[in-house]
Amino acid sequence: MSWLDKAPLWVVVALAVWMAVAPIAPEPHLIDKLRLLSQGALVRPLDVFDLCLHLAPMLLLALRLWRQFGPGKR
Repeated sequence: MSWLDKAPLWVVVALAVWMAVAPIAPEPHLIDKLRLLSQGALVRPLDVFDLCLHLAPMLLLALRLWRQFGPGKR
């Protein structure tokens, strides 16, 4: 995980925000896929992959913040 610790925080934040809102019009994929998931209609493998693709940078950001500011890092 040292590669994640070495990455500048602003780059990880920018990647997470970019993937969360891409594409902007007509609506972000992440919102669409989360709506499908809540309705139980997320059944196509491509849609599941797309959800994972758009969530991965957010999970990396959460992990990076946890490793940098989490318990024991004060």
